[in-house]
Amino acid sequence: MALSWNEIKDRAVKFSKEWEDACREEADAKPFLVDFFDVFGITSKRVGSFEHKVKKLGDSDGYIDLLWKGMILIEMKSRGKSLDRAFQQAKDYIHGLSELEAPKYILVCDFENFRLYDLETLTPTLSQMGEGVKDFSTEQEKDLTPALSKNGEGVIEFKLHDLVQNVQHFGFIAGYQKRVYKEQDPVNIYAAEVMGKLHDKLKAIGYDGHPLEVYLVRLLFCLFADDTTIFDKDIFSDFIAQRTNPDGSDLAARLSELFYILNTPKERRLKNIDEQLDAFPYTNGSLFEETLPPAGFDSGMRTILLECCLIDWGKISPAIFGSMFQSVMNPKERRNLGAHYTSEKNILKLIKPLFLDELWAEFETVKGNRNRLTEFHTKLANLRFLDPACGCGNFLIITYRELRLLEMEIIKILYREELVTDVSQIIRIDVDQFYGVELEEFPARIAEVAMWLMDHQMNMLVSEQFGQYFTRLPLKKAANITHGNALRIDWETLVPKNQLSYILGNPPFIGSKMMTQEQRDDIVGLFNNSQGSGVLDYVSGWYIKAAKYIQGTNIKVAFVSTNSISQGEQVGVLWNSMFNLNIKIHFAHRTFKWSNEAKGNAAVYCVIYGFANFDIKNKRIFDYEDIKGEPHEILAQNVNPYIVDAKDVFIKPRSKTLCDVPQMSFGNMPNDGGNLLLTDEEKNHLISKEPDLINLIKPFISAREFINNEKRWCLWLLNANPSEIRKSAEVTKRINDVRKLRESSDRKTTKQLAEFPTLFGEIRQPSSDYILIPRHSSENRKYIPIGYFSASNIAADSCNTISNTTLYHFGILTSEMHMAWIKTVCGRIKSDYRYSNTIVYNNFPWPENPSEKQIQSIESAAQAVLDARAQFPDSSLADLYDPLTMPPVLVKAHNALDKAVDSAYRPQPFTSDAKRMEFLFELYEKFTSGLFVKEKKRRKA
Repeated sequence: MALSWNEIKDRAVKFSKEWEDACREEADAKPFLVDFFDVFGITSKRVGSFEHKVKKLGDSDGYIDLLWKGMILIEMKSRGKSLDRAFQQAKDYIHGLSELEAPKYILVCDFENFRLYDLETLTPTLSQMGEGVKDFSTEQEKDLTPALSKNGEGVIEFKLHDLVQNVQHFGFIAGYQKRVYKEQDPVNIYAAEVMGKLHDKLKAIGYDGHPLEVYLVRLLFCLFADDTTIFDKDIFSDFIAQRTNPDGSDLAARLSELFYILNTPKERRLKNIDEQLDAFPYTNGSLFEETLPPAGFDSGMRTILLECCLIDWGKISPAIFGSMFQSVMNPKERRNLGAHYTSEKNILKLIKPLFLDELWAEFETVKGNRNRLTEFHTKLANLRFLDPACGCGNFLIITYRELRLLEMEIIKILYREELVTDVSQIIRIDVDQFYGVELEEFPARIAEVAMWLMDHQMNMLVSEQFGQYFTRLPLKKAANITHGNALRIDWETLVPKNQLSYILGNPPFIGSKMMTQEQRDDIVGLFNNSQGSGVLDYVSGWYIKAAKYIQGTNIKVAFVSTNSISQGEQVGVLWNSMFNLNIKIHFAHRTFKWSNEAKGNAAVYCVIYGFANFDIKNKRIFDYEDIKGEPHEILAQNVNPYIVDAKDVFIKPRSKTLCDVPQMSFGNMPNDGGNLLLTDEEKNHLISKEPDLINLIKPFISAREFINNEKRWCLWLLNANPSEIRKSAEVTKRINDVRKLRESSDRKTTKQLAEFPTLFGEIRQPSSDYILIPRHSSENRKYIPIGYFSASNIAADSCNTISNTTLYHFGILTSEMHMAWIKTVCGRIKSDYRYSNTIVYNNFPWPENPSEKQIQSIESAAQAVLDARAQFPDSSLADLYDPLTMPPVLVKAHNALDKAVDSAYRPQPFTSDAKRMEFLFELYEKFTSGLFVKEKKRRKA
């Protein structure tokens, strides 16, 4: 068990007194260092080796005075000798060490003067000079050291008699040092990879399933405990290295023995137990309770476990490592190891507006009043949190850490003038305030262990603050993690809703078309088989289940979700059901990329909704439009399901247009297996042989051809003379192939189409000029490319068409106003726009009663856009509308069109798309209201 800081300081004073006369390296160095480590309650021989042989630069042998592999290298000199030379010598030694052996610190000392180098801090500073730790010059070091020492950045220097004032810099020896967890630190991935090797070896010998999962989680706990003062420093690694055979033959038996000891109180252990085993603390917490089948190890597996022991597990955040550790179990995920954890930055986007901002604000108001602050402390101790899709516990872990940090500020104030004799009596927040549900057992068990590890790390902060070692062993409380299907479990059985405070998390990102039948049954059942529930994504199940659970309570909920539930058809289905349960959205994040910047990580486009069964005044929207990647906060009167400050409306599928504008239609579907379609080469070849076919071949315009300026053709045989068709053997063959293809189909309607092999499967070709809009378009473009075509151009079903239009219609549809509507209400494929007639076009509110002058202004600006495009005949629309290559003349033309369209809606300019949407939703509500519809009908009559 680690010493308290008070005990360490007492020992430091005695050490300084006892060694004040030491001066000779050869005679005094070893006993000096033995006693130095004893100041921190550590036996030097357990962590380090004296006179460690190493190859220096130039291949000569060197001997390190003391090396604690992976932690600290110490070089002693006789009193008065140069510490600069000692440091240079230490750096030379590092060249002969492996990556795992390389130290984080170098200590040089001449018995009177101490100089401690933090290499992890120092390396970036030196790198800025163009040099590295291993090879910068002595002169540079002399110039650099005073500045660093003064600033406390990388180098600390002091006298022996001042050791007591500087012991905190050596906290890493006792396990107290403050850790900075870097999400992209390679050690996180390396640790998971090494554990993955051990997992594979055990699985290869047949040790699999539940026993393997529990076994690995136990080893994970021991490795963390060995480096974070839960155990005495390195007793687990020493046990493996010293008490097991090199061939690994007895390793499984010794581990089983250790697991038994960790589950046995000291007083119940055998009197003659091996003292090295007896040094392990009673852990309990149910982690080591179950008796597992014996595993099996060989020398290679033992080596892998020892390799795990060399890693500094105290440097790894449980919140990060849990997901990585889980991914080693899945060979597919392991290829992108590190891509699947949830970054702390993204977790804070949810928990800050859900509760953390509010709690800190309350702390600021009560911290000056002891009674109110004590009541606030009690409030925190009574909060309960549920993550019903917790995975490895990332959200629960970060939430717990943030609460403990807030509690730390409370106890600093409450007990700043008191002598705290028992720290355990002032810490009131514990892991049993947290609940989780996870479908798979392995991550559920990781979540439990990770919560204990985070608890211990926070306890170390308390220990530093009050100078008294504090740990919760044996583990009497645990996070309440349930292994099961959260959509089928009654959450009331997990935690009564009158005791719960918050529900949070990121339920599975599974689209409606990717769900299993069991998952689909879960969703349809939760929505009582309501119309449209079949289109809902899997995440919607957590929304509706939470909404039902929190009825009549003050529980607040926040979930991360793919942005599909904020767009398109799903909005009306999901949120109509939610609002029928009197749910109100309190805050929301508009679409952002949910990623952790890890290599191989595929970003998902997400939103966050925070909601409850009651209303509040101060609602918030977090928008990503103006500041790239970083949200800015917008205060809102109301947050609707589209994450707009507007009334709660639902854009439902509509068969006819909301306004008096031409109807939109799909393009034509060939359903021909490609037999009626021709490449440019095939078309030219066919006409060269049979020139008369020119009248039967038409340009075929799909979204791809339209946007990329490519050519494709089709045999358009509608109303064609049969005698003309029969003249061509090639055409006849193609028609016959169409018939055979359709006859072989399993679909009844396709079989019926075999009777009409000369025709497209679905024909909706305009009889006059028309506007063409691709059904799918990249979200990277500011505008969806829209074009004009004559009736002789056959539109594919990947496009929408509108006949009987004018430049006014074209101008409105290609404006920023219409794009704001598209981005908000359209469905998506991944992040790309999916333009539909029933949701997007038919519901779009066109300008109300535009004047003739406004119409002419829009038409003039629309023509200018077409003219600007025409200046670049060799460029495709993909080229013209790429944000990086869009010609200035086209940008200016669109800006002028946007201004003209905005003016047709209202005189005041719109400052953002959010403001456009607020206006459009008001207009939509007006157009769909009963009084407006009646007035519209009366005018027509």
